[in-house]
Amino acid sequence: MQKQLIRLSSVVLLGTSLFGATLSQKTDNASLVVYNSNVGLVHEEKELSLKKEDKDIHYEGVASSINTDSININLPSTIKLLSQHYKYDKLTQAKLLEAHIGKKIEVRRLKNANEYQVISATLLSHNGSESIVKTIDYQILSVPSASIIFETIPKTLITKPSLVWNVETQKDIKTKLSLDYLINNITFKSDYILNLDKNSSNLVGWITINNHSGKSFEGTKLSLLAGDINRANQNMQDYRRAKEIQVLSSAPKVAHQAYEGYQFYTIPFKVTLADNEKTQIKFISKSKIPTQREFVAQLNNPLYLRGEIKGDITQYLSLNALDIPLPKGVVRTYSKLKGETILLGETEIDHTPKDTPIKLKLGKNFDLKSTQTLLKREDTKSWLACDVEYKVENKSDEAKEVQLLIPFNKQSNSTIKTDKNYSFTKGNFVTFSLLVAPNATEKFNVHFESKR
Repeated sequence: MQKQLIRLSSVVLLGTSLFGATLSQKTDNASLVVYNSNVGLVHEEKELSLKKEDKDIHYEGVASSINTDSININLPSTIKLLSQHYKYDKLTQAKLLEAHIGKKIEVRRLKNANEYQVISATLLSHNGSESIVKTIDYQILSVPSASIIFETIPKTLITKPSLVWNVETQKDIKTKLSLDYLINNITFKSDYILNLDKNSSNLVGWITINNHSGKSFEGTKLSLLAGDINRANQNMQDYRRAKEIQVLSSAPKVAHQAYEGYQFYTIPFKVTLADNEKTQIKFISKSKIPTQREFVAQLNNPLYLRGEIKGDITQYLSLNALDIPLPKGVVRTYSKLKGETILLGETEIDHTPKDTPIKLKLGKNFDLKSTQTLLKREDTKSWLACDVEYKVENKSDEAKEVQLLIPFNKQSNSTIKTDKNYSFTKGNFVTFSLLVAPNATEKFNVHFESKR
């Protein structure tokens, strides 16, 4: 059979026409779109040389996590596509033995206590651990399979994930093959570092791409789509632990644009993503964001209060709205105390459109405590009525403004009597704002009535 030079996507093999058409080693216009839902979209282009007698196009080096139902191949209409196959043979001793039956091999045998000899033979059969071979002087020997030496990997074993298309054409063609397909086990997430400085803060955002797709991407145009796309089948797999983290701090600005209800981010330089590796890219930086501190206690419905309840007061940071969208992720807030960096809290944020105020929950304030005490109940068959005392203690050396949120039905037949000013927020929360002096206590009484 006439031999020809077969060029695959990453290797050159001298073989028969088993694989058919010639594909260039070079990949053109390679791009990758990564979603935050465990899916990526790969685009690749290669130069294709197809002869009239060729029956197969062999495309080596696709991701092992490829979704074969998603493959979109673009070929000229003069090439008739008959069928498509995904092939990948993980190398094992058994597969190598099976592929070498009837072929020449070498056997490493112990000649004496300190010396080995290598003999040429033909492999006749094997059962896994033991093999039967015939030497060049026609001896039939049983040898351990582990002692067999293979010169090459047979071309029938496809050792990289590959696509094979069976095709027909009426003439020789040189063209460009364009391929798109979806892969699993690749995703990105956003992480934010907020450095707090008195009444302003600086925000830096990092994108972390976690690649376990079974493919490395070299010099690839990378884009990211933030948003929750609908998937027909969410069959997700757990990630293995990444073996390495690569950090890429981009000097050029990462561009973004709104597109079809999502946010599309474009990395302005080519990126290399190794398989089983995390890569981090800096994508936003905002400084001197006006920032306010808030202290909030969410209390019980007074109409169902019994006895006395002491509680914690949660502290928040409220950031002015930014002019950029933020993909969902975790914001870690830091500050400095006498030159030492302190973590103040972590908050998971959802996808946040631009011009949207941001509220970050830090944790429970050590020095602020709330108390709600039932003073009197005057319930009847038609009405619920009670008197409640509210108290806020501030053990810090700074004045604190505290919001008390009290759930209560805002109805025309409901009554609230108190000397303190209040408002309704978030629907049915009676909200009191108290400025509590350093090392002081503020308290007040409220009478609640509501028709049953």
